[in-house]
Amino acid sequence: MPVSRIDLAGASSPEALVKRILQAEPNLPVPVPIQELCARLGILRIEDLDADEFEGGLVTDAKRSEGTILAKRGGEPRRRFTIAHELGHFLMAHHIPDKPGRFLCKSSDLLRLTAKEGDQRQRKEVEANRFATLLLMPPHLLRGAMAAFREPDLQHVLVLARDFAVGKEVAARAYVQYHPERIAIVVAGKGRVQRCYRSLSFPDIICGVGSSVPTGSLYQSTPLRPNVASDIAACIPDVWIDVKRDLRAPSLYEQVYLQQNGFAMILLRLEPVPEETAAERRLDEGWRHRFHSGRR
Repeated sequence: MPVSRIDLAGASSPEALVKRILQAEPNLPVPVPIQELCARLGILRIEDLDADEFEGGLVTDAKRSEGTILAKRGGEPRRRFTIAHELGHFLMAHHIPDKPGRFLCKSSDLLRLTAKEGDQRQRKEVEANRFATLLLMPPHLLRGAMAAFREPDLQHVLVLARDFAVGKEVAARAYVQYHPERIAIVVAGKGRVQRCYRSLSFPDIICGVGSSVPTGSLYQSTPLRPNVASDIAACIPDVWIDVKRDLRAPSLYEQVYLQQNGFAMILLRLEPVPEETAAERRLDEGWRHRFHSGRR
């Protein structure tokens, strides 16, 4: 593995750093050997973190000449993401720790995708997460893996999570981002919406974070088997999205993957509304005129 810190000179953003790493390692295998990369890039050790409050940490000096990554024991995919996240902190010199020489990150930090304006700590966590995702699921390798997929299906998310050795939620975020269709994946826990990932063309979900999963969802209305993706079925679009009055409702399809720990992924796929023919428009306009004028 030839990559070294010299290859990263001048790169400071997550995207620039990962681009340099991939240029130095054009034949990087999947799953990405994150611990080997750490060793090549100045991390001396990866040690277990025994602290309930934190998921990961980094011990380093002011010059970032070397470092030790701390990662909580648990599922290997989650630990790999933690290690990549802390490596991002190490390589981005503008990331200044809260305490001199020591970063400590909570599980909520490793889920953060946006930062409040002016909150530098949150911005650092967002950047470390972007770095970890790009490094563990390099875009060119992810696109290659997804080329074999056709219609959106949660089985694809499970395949990506397995092949790239990342958590299911990390794979779900990447799947939504790179899939060409209008899709969203809702993460539910104990019957409530926890997080939602949408493609740019998918409308807002009307169920806010913390609200109950709608009763019209397959999650609530259909018997589900843990660790088995349900069939894909049509659902009433108003359950999840705002459908404007007097407009033809789009077709919305839903699929659920129930996990044993009380969490679930809910895939939503939106099909565009077909354009009305001239005859359909005339019929619709005539009906509206009669309705509003009181004529029958």
